[in-house]
Order: sequence, then structure tokens, then C-alpha cells
Amino acid sequence: MASSKTFLSSKSALPFRTANKAKRRDFHIKQKKARDSIKRDERFRRRREEEKDPRLREERQARNKPITIDQKRTWDGIGGDEGDALGLAVDVDRIKRQKTADTNNDIEDAAAINGEKVDEVEDDADSMLDEDSDEASDVDDKSSMRKRKLQPTPTNRATSPTTSTGTNLDLSPEYLLSKFPTLFKPPPEPKILITTSINSTLYNEGSLLTSLFPNSTFIRRTAHHYGHKFSVREISKFASNRGYTTLIVLMEDQKRPAGLDIVHLPSGPMFHFTISNWVDGRRLPGHGNPTNHFPELILNNFRTPLGLLTAHLFRTMFPPQPELAGRQVVTLHNQRDYIFLRRHRYVFREKRSTEKSVVGTDGKVVKGVEDIRAGLQELGPRFTLKLRRIDRGIQRTSGQEWEWKAGMEKVRTRFQM
Repeated sequence: MASSKTFLSSKSALPFRTANKAKRRDFHIKQKKARDSIKRDERFRRRREEEKDPRLREERQARNKPITIDQKRTWDGIGGDEGDALGLAVDVDRIKRQKTADTNNDIEDAAAINGEKVDEVEDDADSMLDEDSDEASDVDDKSSMRKRKLQPTPTNRATSPTTSTGTNLDLSPEYLLSKFPTLFKPPPEPKILITTSINSTLYNEGSLLTSLFPNSTFIRRTAHHYGHKFSVREISKFASNRGYTTLIVLMEDQKRPAGLDIVHLPSGPMFHFTISNWVDGRRLPGHGNPTNHFPELILNNFRTPLGLLTAHLFRTMFPPQPELAGRQVVTLHNQRDYIFLRRHRYVFREKRSTEKSVVGTDGKVVKGVEDIRAGLQELGPRFTLKLRRIDRGIQRTSGQEWEWKAGMEKVRTRFQM
């Protein structure tokens, strides 16, 4: 006969052991309903309290803010050889602000030292006077020292992260400017030649890229048996002699876009990207048709030297003066070393009664645009890029400035761009 005493089972939610499956199922359903009822009562109670005191809601939302991998991002230490700068994960904007703060501190320290020297000279001059003037100067010195003590000293803490994810192209390191001078001086009017790999069938995708990049021309790369199969180096020389500034080679794998090789003419560097999640514009729900207007360019979240170099490459592929009448914008958003490319058409309209106002990065409503909303219509194509290699010249034989390796993603909180 079984004992009347119940024991807590470590393998189920029942307070006793039983082989009856129906009893276990019924008891589990009752427990789940009880837990859901408790959570619902707690949620309603919290809502009633927050309606009486809105500050409780703000405190709860600030406390329950999720921490993403991007917020846990780690950075490398400052220093080392400049030749390996592209492999360092350092925040250029943060270093710039830190150097500016250090310079201001040095200026304040120098001013304080000069002020002390001036006070010493005045004290020596006052010592030639009578005792009354000596006592007055002592009182003045004490009051000046008291004022210096009351002044707050700058703290030696790390600078806070930026609130915006925009890319500041003016913060490029000096060694990148000297190493890639043509990338940091974009041409007044870019001219792009687009082609495919040998034996490729991506003629439709190549034609779509001509609508994405202004002033671009697509030429089919012949694979005829009697035709000459030109190499990328020969095509680059041909394009450079005819005034082209960039060469794009669309790579194919299983009749789908697999890579994008971008050559900055006339002599490099050459960037190798892999392509994933290619979607044509006609397959997007509610898509629009692009026009021939020059689009605006948004480069987002490129923070390291490698990211700034990549951002400057894309900047040289778009005209510096967009045509605002077309209301088209191309966005290159970098997140966790993946570059998401999107193209939209925007329109500004009045805010509907059911919509909320535009909120800034600090979570507060942006002043001046409370009654304005922006509508977006995606034009396509959309795809995702990942940088794999940077060649010094054209193709691998010229040497590599940077190359992706499998061990680089071992630490999930460290990113290259």
C-alpha cells in the first residue's frame, strides 16, 4: 500500500508521482491558468497605479529597457601599429572626443599654472609695501584660492556613447587619408561600369543595379567560345581609360547573386562583399517604381577605421549633390558587420489622429514636428552585404589590406565595422 505522504517530484509540476497521463495534463492546465490569472491581476494592478502616477510607468520602462548585443559591444585598446589599424575595433568618434577633452584639460592646466605664476609676481611686488598691504594681499590670496577650490575639476571618466548612429565622415584617421587619398576625395561626377562574372546569367540583376547607382552602365560579360574572356584587371584598365571611376562585378552562385566586387579605379583598392537576401523590387509588397533622379545617401553606424573606409567607398559611388525633387534615398545601415541596403521614396504628410509623434533617440517627442509624419515606399532592390576582403590593388595578387577570418566572430560582442 502506498504511503499517504506526498513527495515533490523533480521531473514534473505535480506535487506527487503518478502514472496517469490524464491527471498530469489536467493538473498542468490548472496550474497554468492559476499562473496566468496571477500575472493578469498583477498587470491590471500596475496599470491602475501608473494611471494615478505616470512617473511609475516612466521608471518601469527605463528599468525594463532590453540590453542588446550592440549595447554590449566591446572595443579594442588604443595604440599599436598603424599598419594593423583596419583590424582594430576602435570607435573613432569616441577617440576624437577623448582627445578633444584631454586637449581642453591641458589648456586649463596651463592657464592655471600661468595664473599661479602671475599671483607669485604680484605677491613679490606687494612684499615691498607696508604690513597693512601685506595683510590685504594675504586676504586676497586666500579668497582667490577659495574660489579655485570651489571650481569643479574635470572628471577622468570614459566619454559617453553617442546618441546618434550616423556616420561622421570628417573623423577619418590621418593614416587612412594618406594611404587611400583617392577614396577620401570623391570625384565631382561618378561614372560606374557594371558587369558580371564569366558564364553568368544575372543580366536582369545587373540591369537593376544601373537604376540603383546613378551614371552607371551595364555591359554583359561574354562567355562565347570564340570570344576573349577579359580578366578583371583588363576590364579595369579599359574602364579607366574611358573615364569610369568605379567597376562593379556581380558574382553568381546557383543563378543567384552571391557577391559584389567593387574596384576603385584606376588602381584600387578592391572591396569584396558577399550578398545575401537579394529581393527584387517587383517582389516587395506595395513597392514603387524608381525614377532617374539622383538619390540621397544615408551612411549609418560606420564607426571603426574599417567602417569609415567602407563608407567612403560608397560615398564615391553617388553624386555629392542629390536631386531632392525625386524624394529618393538610399540607406546603407551597418549592424553587426552586416550592411543592409535599402532604397525608399519618402513623403511628408500630416499626422493622423491615431498615430504618435516622432520620437528622438532619447525617447522624447521631437519639437517642431509634432504634427508631421514621414511616409516611406520601398523601391528595391534590397540585399545584405558583408565585407570579406580589401585588396591593395586589383585582385588578390596585389596583396591584402584586410581580410575576414573565421576566428573574428568568436567574441560575439566585438565587431569590425
